[in-house]
Amino acid sequence: MLNSKYQACIQACSNCAQVCETCAASCLREDDVKMMARCIELDRDCADMCAMAAMLMARDSAYAQAFCKLCAQVCRDCGEECAKHQADHCQACAEACRKCAEECEKMAA
Repeated sequence: MLNSKYQACIQACSNCAQVCETCAASCLREDDVKMMARCIELDRDCADMCAMAAMLMARDSAYAQAFCKLCAQVCRDCGEECAKHQADHCQACAEACRKCAEECEKMAA
């Protein structure tokens, strides 16, 4: 693999994107969707950021490092919001976001 140095971060980003999409979809099925609005917004932003970060690393883009720094911040924000909710999908998302933020911070350092 061309970018094995990024493999852990690419994997964390890909996983986080998937978990965030699942969380957003699950939040939309909650009884009080309005209460979940911020969680859904952040899930969607985080999923998109993580997917793009993974693609940039895969192609060894000159922008990958700077993008991963921003991705880490979005993951931290999303994880903090998800951690406020007791739903299993939110707790799983908070954990995936935390792990992704850590990998992106390492990559961007």
